[in-house]
Amino acid sequence: MKAGHTRSQERILNLLKTLNRAISAQDIYVELRNASHIGLATVYRALEALKLEGVVQVRTLASGESLYSSVQQDKHYLTCLQCGKSIPINECPVHELETQLHQSHKFKIFYHTLEFFGLCNCCQHLESVS
Repeated sequence: MKAGHTRSQERILNLLKTLNRAISAQDIYVELRNASHIGLATVYRALEALKLEGVVQVRTLASGESLYSSVQQDKHYLTCLQCGKSIPINECPVHELETQLHQSHKFKIFYHTLEFFGLCNCCQHLESVS
């Protein structure tokens, strides 16, 4: 266990690394409650502490739901406002900007997110048919 991490934080971090995808706090609670008798409030507290440490990132969907994942690499998305589908994109135009901001502001950057919102191809076709 990393120094300073509680048992709950370690379990959550291990789960996020194993899943390798974003998951809600409620789903984390469901995954861990039987094995570790963890409460939902504990999950939220642990996620907040891990986020402030820079090892967990949070992404808020257009619906307002927050999804958590371990910080492994920057993830970027095209998100449809109608059906909610998120399409991952690999290009990242802001890595150079991140380096500049780190240097000019002496700001320790843990991660960044980039998300574009609009309508996916399927929803565009549905809209044009109606």
